[in-house]
Amino acid sequence: MGIVKAAICKEFGEALSVENILLNDPEAEEVEISLEACAVCHSDITFMNGGWGGTLPAVYGHEAVGKISKIGSNVSGYNINDRVLLTLIRACGSCAYCASGAPTQCSEPYDRVNGPLKMLDGGRLEHGLACGAFAEKAIVHQSQIIGIPDAIPAKAACLLSCGVITGVGAVVNTAGVRPGENVIVVGAGGVGLNTIQAARISGAQRIIAIDVIEEKLKVAKEFGATDVFLASEEKPWKTISKITNGRMSQAVFVTVGSIEAFESAARYLSPGGKIYIVGMPPSGDKAKYELVILGALSQSLIGSKMGETILKRDIPWLVDLYSQGRLKLDELVSGTWSLEQINEAIADTKSGSARRNVILF
Repeated sequence: MGIVKAAICKEFGEALSVENILLNDPEAEEVEISLEACAVCHSDITFMNGGWGGTLPAVYGHEAVGKISKIGSNVSGYNINDRVLLTLIRACGSCAYCASGAPTQCSEPYDRVNGPLKMLDGGRLEHGLACGAFAEKAIVHQSQIIGIPDAIPAKAACLLSCGVITGVGAVVNTAGVRPGENVIVVGAGGVGLNTIQAARISGAQRIIAIDVIEEKLKVAKEFGATDVFLASEEKPWKTISKITNGRMSQAVFVTVGSIEAFESAARYLSPGGKIYIVGMPPSGDKAKYELVILGALSQSLIGSKMGETILKRDIPWLVDLYSQGRLKLDELVSGTWSLEQINEAIADTKSGSARRNVILF
């Protein structure tokens, strides 16, 4: 057991407290990672605000990169000082979902409250998202990590752990977007930009971005959007119908947790089209749809948790795309901060203007 500095959430909706905590040694199938960087994700913020419940105090943070500093006795394929991504995809490898190639749906329970973290006085401290990466070091299961080359800067590499695989995976794994299809992305934040560049890589014909902030739409064009619209424009679906020759979109990706965004998405669908739930609203939020229209037009609503990612399959080809200059990572970073500045980084992320803010250790 050791002492590390971490950012602790003690009250939902309040600032985090940066202080020392106790970190257990890794168990048999776990590793300890000395972190280099961890991005601030909107999922962290939703948890901090109590949007998905949970137990406090807690240490959140899950989009990270670092080097293995301790290793459990049953860990295979990794060594001390290996550089790895840390993700929230904790998978047992043997349940029905893992066995069928869906590790993001692993059914094995994990007790985050009685995990590797403790308050300095020995009190309970939740292992947020099974990661607890807003800290100098983190303990995770070996299924949650994957090797990453030293050549990728830490502030860019950490984004592969969540924002990139969520957006890219929604397009490639969940939707299977094909060349010539029209794609609409609602929300041009960090995950939205990755959805846009995945649609470009997949050969989509029209890639239409919609957001409430004009500056974010300019960035969306840099990532591959062919057309952009402010959500406040009057009846944008009419213009979209014209530029798509009435075909609208086979795939609409909602990358924000806004109910208004979800309810408007149905207007952009072609017959047989699908809305993909990429951004996650807080628990209890509900959207309304006119079901007879969805039914008559054979339209549907599909979830995409973490882009249905399989780490050992997906990370290597994303790293290769980055090395070729075809996948933007560095351009996703809007700011870097120290752990002591984490509340400022969170505030900047909440403002809606950030792509991704990254905590550097």
